[in-house]
Amino acid sequence: MNKIFIAILSLVFAISCKAPQKEEPIVISPEDLNASIDEVTEIMIHDIFSPPVASRIFAYPNVAAYEIMAMSNDNYNPLAGQLNGLNPIPKPDTTKTINYDVAAMVAHMELSKRLIFSEDRMESLRDSLYTVWQGKNPALFTNSKAYGLLVADHIGEWMKSDNYAQTRTMPKFTVDADDETRWQPTPPAYMDGIEPHWNKIRTFVIDSAAQFKPIPPPAFSLEKDSPFFKELKEVYDISNRITEEGDTSEEIQIAQFWDCNPYVSVTRGHLMFATKKITPGAHWMGIAKIAARKTDSDFSKALYAYTKASVAMADAFISCWDEKYRSNLIRPETLINQHIDDSWKPVLQTPPFPEYTSGHSVVSGAASVALTDVFGDNFAFDDDTETPYGLPVRSFTSFKQAADEAAISRMYGGIHYRAAVEVGVKQGRDLGNFIMANLNMLNNSKVAQN
Repeated sequence: MNKIFIAILSLVFAISCKAPQKEEPIVISPEDLNASIDEVTEIMIHDIFSPPVASRIFAYPNVAAYEIMAMSNDNYNPLAGQLNGLNPIPKPDTTKTINYDVAAMVAHMELSKRLIFSEDRMESLRDSLYTVWQGKNPALFTNSKAYGLLVADHIGEWMKSDNYAQTRTMPKFTVDADDETRWQPTPPAYMDGIEPHWNKIRTFVIDSAAQFKPIPPPAFSLEKDSPFFKELKEVYDISNRITEEGDTSEEIQIAQFWDCNPYVSVTRGHLMFATKKITPGAHWMGIAKIAARKTDSDFSKALYAYTKASVAMADAFISCWDEKYRSNLIRPETLINQHIDDSWKPVLQTPPFPEYTSGHSVVSGAASVALTDVFGDNFAFDDDTETPYGLPVRSFTSFKQAADEAAISRMYGGIHYRAAVEVGVKQGRDLGNFIMANLNMLNNSKVAQN
């Protein structure tokens, strides 16, 4: 009897082992992509990446995910052959079924993990999504994951050749303390100039870091009737006026909303510590998310928007930093303290790099052109990107208006002269328009058919 019972159990076990694996569709939504980008943003705040480096961290994972998506979606053209040095990604094994959206997410999270310090935080998000996808369809997930990692390796090799590693060992920026026209470290931390060799990073679309070299800043002069001194005095006068008005001042609210300085140091007694803030690139990634949600964009269109914006911003930072360390212009804070008012402080803390042109202005100009290209002109939106950091929502009638406000915020904040703002936003828009004209991401014939 026992032998018969054991035989029956063995037969039941054998049948159960041969039962078909659970197979459910794995659907990737734009919110999965948003979650990955949001996690990267939070990690970059935690790890305190500089704005230029942060732009690189956004761009490469987006490109990797986009290339996979474009392989399976006829509405989009691959970036291989369009981005400098990028070769086509490996072709998938056609004998295996692959969910390309899953593969794109795998590549995005894998490259993001390689680019940040706090890998465990990215792994936590990744593992939670992997568990869900594995539970729905193990075989499909395994195939898709393998292909996503293969593409991540391919983009990773391209990424390694962009000179970033080499710039880590290049000399620090040397301050010329005897030249009163040149940038000097500013209080309270008196940090060295960050990323003085960023113009050596390989560009994505533009020909070189100097392709969009702006006009020079006004000639340095402390003569009261000179254009330069008038701009210096303008910063001082505006700052005093809005400071007297207090936190209700619209200009102060604008300055604080667009601060986006990850290097803010707070001094209390003998203790100095850093506060956590997002970078300009992260703020515009947040705006891209807002636009994608408002238009009910699917995964592909959201990824398309993120990729176009992040590539434009990456090139914008390279272009801007090329000019910053060429002109090497002194900040308003230093001159005002030396020649006008030794107790004056700007509304915002001066970031640790030369003044001209304004980084936020250049990057906002480029990002606004990219997002206008995706979502259209006169795209009204409510920007809640800064609410996690205690700032209220601001509303805009277009991406252009948002970029203009981001630019002028730097003068309200007391950290830039007018020329750096106005020339900077033009530099960014010119660069952005060039990228839009030379980056063919939409397959217009296919889009027209749909």
